[in-house]
Amino acid sequence: MTGSYGRGLLHLAAAVDQVGVFDAERYVELVRLAESGGLDFVTLDGRFGWTETDPLTVLAQVAPATRRIGLVPMTTAPEAAVAHLDGVSRGRAGRWSEDPGPAPEQPVRVADATEPAARQAVARYADVALVRAASSAQAAAVREELRAHAGEFGRDPEALRVLVSLVVDLGDGERAAEPGHGGGGPRQTVQGPLYRGGPVDLAELVAGWHGEGATDGFHLVPAEPRRDLERLVNGTVALLQHRGLFRTFYPGSTLREHLGLARPAGQLAAP
Repeated sequence: MTGSYGRGLLHLAAAVDQVGVFDAERYVELVRLAESGGLDFVTLDGRFGWTETDPLTVLAQVAPATRRIGLVPMTTAPEAAVAHLDGVSRGRAGRWSEDPGPAPEQPVRVADATEPAARQAVARYADVALVRAASSAQAAAVREELRAHAGEFGRDPEALRVLVSLVVDLGDGERAAEPGHGGGGPRQTVQGPLYRGGPVDLAELVAGWHGEGATDGFHLVPAEPRRDLERLVNGTVALLQHRGLFRTFYPGSTLREHLGLARPAGQLAAP
């Protein structure tokens, strides 16, 4: 099933950052878990005190141990390094830049569009925009702004995927929800919008915001990597799949296919 809800397919992604962890096998474990839930892609940041390795190196080691899920290093990187990751993953790589621009490489471009100053560049060049929003109304407003800018630059607004980025804390289950929090929505914190509650309430939030057309999907950042990603996949995602709102298998093999994005002109199909 490739379930849809509201406006188009629901897209889901997750961060797999682990502060102070440099063992690639620990990342392989988390990415495989995310892949078992059919998530579009995972992200790995480069701003957590890396001293022995970097996101591109880790994801290049993760690639052969996974088959379908997209791999996105959230760091500015040389084009050759991103192209290498795209090659070893057979078309599953993404790239990020604080100031996205035209580039000859073909990997999906993912950029943070939370700050207003970044939105025109993101709308012009990115394939996926991440937005930290604490309400569906805020998310919808930014999505509409980005789509309007994309149209101004001659792009098809439908070709830009806008995902809400939330930190999720599923440690205390449904009973942790508070008024205006949990099932009522995220709470703004210094780290950004934070959802605290259980997998069921989170599934309702995801389905509700997507059904309203406020977002094309979600990029979820586990507060506690292993615990929250496991509850996200086995709880929230499983419930969305059961309700026919999220796919149960990957219909393609590349990140572009997962996101429903057209292949850029001149790009060869992945082997």
